[in-house]
Amino acid sequence: MTRAWDPRIEEMPLEDIKKLQYRLLKTLVYKLYSFSPFYHHRMEENKVHPDDIRTLADIQKLPFMYKKDLRDNYPDKIFLAPQEELVRYHVSSGTTGKPTVVGYTARDIENWTVSIARAMVSCGLGRGDVIQVSYGYGLFTGGLGNHYGAERIGATVIPTSVGNTERQIELMQDLGATAIACTPSYLLHIGEVADKMGVSIKKDTKLRTGILGAEPWSENMRQRIQNWLGIKAYDIYGTSELSGPMFCECTEQKGFHVWGDIAYVEILDTRTGEPLPPGERGEMVVTMLQKEALPLIRYRIGDISSIDEGICPCGRSHPRVQRITGRVDDMLIIRGINVFPTQVEYALMTIPEVGEHFQIIVDRKGALDEMLVQVEVAANAFSDKITDLMEIRRKVEHKLRNVLNVGVNVELVEPGSLPRFEGKAKRVIDRREI
Repeated sequence: MTRAWDPRIEEMPLEDIKKLQYRLLKTLVYKLYSFSPFYHHRMEENKVHPDDIRTLADIQKLPFMYKKDLRDNYPDKIFLAPQEELVRYHVSSGTTGKPTVVGYTARDIENWTVSIARAMVSCGLGRGDVIQVSYGYGLFTGGLGNHYGAERIGATVIPTSVGNTERQIELMQDLGATAIACTPSYLLHIGEVADKMGVSIKKDTKLRTGILGAEPWSENMRQRIQNWLGIKAYDIYGTSELSGPMFCECTEQKGFHVWGDIAYVEILDTRTGEPLPPGERGEMVVTMLQKEALPLIRYRIGDISSIDEGICPCGRSHPRVQRITGRVDDMLIIRGINVFPTQVEYALMTIPEVGEHFQIIVDRKGALDEMLVQVEVAANAFSDKITDLMEIRRKVEHKLRNVLNVGVNVELVEPGSLPRFEGKAKRVIDRREI
């Protein structure tokens, strides 16, 4: 059993957690109905009143909130706290339209910090650790979120941000980093650059823990990272709208703990919007129970996952959300078949002859969609012999067809030839005209 940062909360019986969640929800709904023009209008529109919320299950009576709501009310029309109570803004990088602006009160920052502190302690970190934070700082939430949490648990922080990878590796060695927080794709890049420098992350550094997130990644990718770099890799979760990274796996690596005093999670059927029981996979919907500046009730994140309400072997009682397998809006429909990039990654990571980097290119030829997967051959498997490469390609095509239930084209490329990313990996290029 891993020690807890706050045992009173983290090991609270599930029934007591749900009672606490109901009290927090009831208070929040009354507050928003009374003081938020946006939520008051939304509730009136959906013919629901705070008095209708008599149990925790009654949350289903409340209307959904969408990212579009945040963009339509840019920058701060939904904020509940006045500007003079805000201590920080973060801004997400939206691919289309307006970005998402999130404001924070001092209490919001404190709850965020506590959430990360609990998370880091749950994966074995604490005083004496040196944590290299290689997420982006500034408007992106990853850097500062992990930074504050790491300092709160008494660890020493190296605020490297992203980029200047050779220098990062030198600092990792010289300052004795025991943990790193970054995207999985950037950690892979660090490993490759280290190899070129003649540095073995496994043998020449003290690194033993990776806190990896900000992009979907598969269990097979985790195993590759752990075996190659000699670390334990933990999945951390959050979005800019929620506060940034907040919830992490514990040492058991069996889903990330969602602290029930901070957030309430529903899993919904992606087609009907109806709630699904524990264990069934669907769309995550999150209610932030204590957020002051930008309250979120039933926010449809779009991430696909499932929930486990059983007590974790680590002793923590809060529900665990299982690994994110993709996003509703990341889903590709290829000839009527739903395809997620994480499925492609999962399949590729079972093939020893290919590397960790791939790219998906989708195009439309006439009336038919075509999907091309470019994948790097592993350095130790790369060959000048055409027959060797053809055999690897056949193996990859066969595996992808079995996993995806649709035939795809495969192009093998040289090691190191595909783009590397310091932030979130861009795995999909969709050339179809809608």
